[in-house]
Amino acid sequence: MKEYPTDKIRNIALVSHSSAGKTMLAEAFLHVTGVTTRLGRIEDGSTISDFEDEEIRRGISLSTSVIPVEYQDHKLNFLDTPGYTDFVGEVISALRVADGAVVVVDSVAGTEVGTEIAWNYADEFGLPRFVVINKMDRDNADFQKALSTVAENFETRLIPVQLPWGEKADFKGVLDLLSMKAYAGVGKEAEDIPAELSDAVEEARMELVEAAAEGDDELLMKYLDGEELSADEIVTGLRSGVLSGEFVPVFVSAATAEVGIFPLLDAIISLMPSPVDGPAVEAEGASGPEELSASDAGPLAAYVWKTTADPFVGKITYFKVYSGVINADGRVWNQNAREEERLGGIFLIRGKEQIAVKTLHSGDIGVVAKLSDTSTSHTFCDKTHPLTLPIPDYPNALFQVAVSPATQADSAKVSPTLTRLCEEDMTLSWRQEPSTKQTILQGMGDQHIDVAIRKAEAKFQTMLHTEIPRVPYQETITKTGSAQYRHKKQSGGAGQFGEVHLRVEPLQDEDFEFVNEVFGGAVSQNYMPAIEKGIKNVMLDGVIAGYPVHNVKVAVFDGKEHPVDSKPVAFEIAARECFKLAVMQAAPVMLEPIMGVKVTVPEASMGDILGDLNTRRARVQGMDTVRGKSTINANVPLAEMQRYTTDLRSMTGGRGVFAMEFDHYETVPAHLAEEIIQAARKEKEEK
Repeated sequence: MKEYPTDKIRNIALVSHSSAGKTMLAEAFLHVTGVTTRLGRIEDGSTISDFEDEEIRRGISLSTSVIPVEYQDHKLNFLDTPGYTDFVGEVISALRVADGAVVVVDSVAGTEVGTEIAWNYADEFGLPRFVVINKMDRDNADFQKALSTVAENFETRLIPVQLPWGEKADFKGVLDLLSMKAYAGVGKEAEDIPAELSDAVEEARMELVEAAAEGDDELLMKYLDGEELSADEIVTGLRSGVLSGEFVPVFVSAATAEVGIFPLLDAIISLMPSPVDGPAVEAEGASGPEELSASDAGPLAAYVWKTTADPFVGKITYFKVYSGVINADGRVWNQNAREEERLGGIFLIRGKEQIAVKTLHSGDIGVVAKLSDTSTSHTFCDKTHPLTLPIPDYPNALFQVAVSPATQADSAKVSPTLTRLCEEDMTLSWRQEPSTKQTILQGMGDQHIDVAIRKAEAKFQTMLHTEIPRVPYQETITKTGSAQYRHKKQSGGAGQFGEVHLRVEPLQDEDFEFVNEVFGGAVSQNYMPAIEKGIKNVMLDGVIAGYPVHNVKVAVFDGKEHPVDSKPVAFEIAARECFKLAVMQAAPVMLEPIMGVKVTVPEASMGDILGDLNTRRARVQGMDTVRGKSTINANVPLAEMQRYTTDLRSMTGGRGVFAMEFDHYETVPAHLAEEIIQAARKEKEEK
């Protein structure tokens, strides 16, 4: 593949709901431009985009793949993104480095949840976009109906640039309103528009010319004066309107039948921005913000938007050059890791195929293998001119599982494997939960976690078991209690003796306080650290159900020691048992974490969601409705929210979202506390 200067590059993200046809559209681009000799099929697992075993097994895209296409002396980098909601992190990463987006809409289903999500993120990044009504050859295909669903959901003005030439089984090609020609099949040869369709085409053409005129002041004056606009002037006006986001052009296609492909490629070149046309990117420099434009002459700044682990090649790092150039066998400074990286060979990537290149110009996307210190979201720059490119906001992962090694051999690999998985995916995270002693993996949903667990096995040879995480309950006391305990052991040789009398009291603002109230030397001062240690060990392990004890003041007020047999270990054991007895005398209770939850759903789902939240012991704090979306703020016990991600999706058809963060701890209702205590006892007996 030859080198392309910045103005000849187009970085286009293909986004949509799952199964709208993004992968097949990319496949059609490759086939009609001669890159492949036959059209791949998702059913056969033969597409260039979906090359991973897990993608082939499931028949859906799980990660963004880069598909560069050479056409009309331009290089089009298509980023084929997943459509399934769980993998939204991949969509965000792709849109972060794209200069435009093609929103693919199924001609039968119309706008779906994934369409809304992708559109909203494209808005966040301020990206120009096309709408492509795809699968026009399907039974029940309806161009106008699909287009109306887009118009209803988004406020942006839609301008058809093409009309379908037939529908369903009769879909022959596209009627192009720019050239006023008909294009059958792939769209290489122009024909006259059929007479029976000329009226509809003329009417749509009027709207197109009017939109083009509005895109440029000079053209608008000419149009208002009644003058004809030339084809080039219409393209100029349209391009201006697309780049400013005033309107979104609409195209039609049938990717699997390769209909309407060339006119779409032509439109991407003529209407979509090159990196030169995009707004300057603000990077953080040594002395403050710096504006970077896409220029080979600028300071080096490249953003790492994706990393993957390949069992054969090692780590593969995907990056986009925002400014400057990157050369093979060069060195770059990783500003985030504060390390220099040697690049070795640099490549363009098409699916899994790597194409070696010597130079990557500003605005282009490439990959490099086997970098040691680089992770997703890092910035490459010159050491003498440090720059940090901004990282997009990723949604908080709220679906949690507890993971454990399947075998003893896997236990040493759990931590490095989870770290590698989370380095690759910005919406995955993991942590150790000290109160439950579990390793928690967080993702966007059950499919997301399932893919991560399978990836751990396939790529890192780490077998992991998953289960629903235990709720990090706590234990505390509600009144004062006291107890005494004597530890005495004499079985030949040196004995053990220690007697402790202590009192426990509820503590409001502190977690733990230890007080020595012994007078007259009944227990020596040098045994107090052992007593405190024994108490703290029990507090970690819990008294009534195995959960940590909090908010307790402990006062040692008496005891006895033996001049020969008393030892620190004896007082530690006595303190442990005495503390347990005292807690049982102090009306112990269980505490559960209460989460602050914000649920946003379509207005029509409001009643169902409120009813469901009531069954989850929620206390609604407030409600609000804005533009058809209802927001509910509530306090809900974490125990009731463990699988809410999945439940909310099923109740709202995937259109509901929620955010959740820890708010406070509260006493567990007595009947539920009893169940938790009984379950803990049963588990202890089984061990």
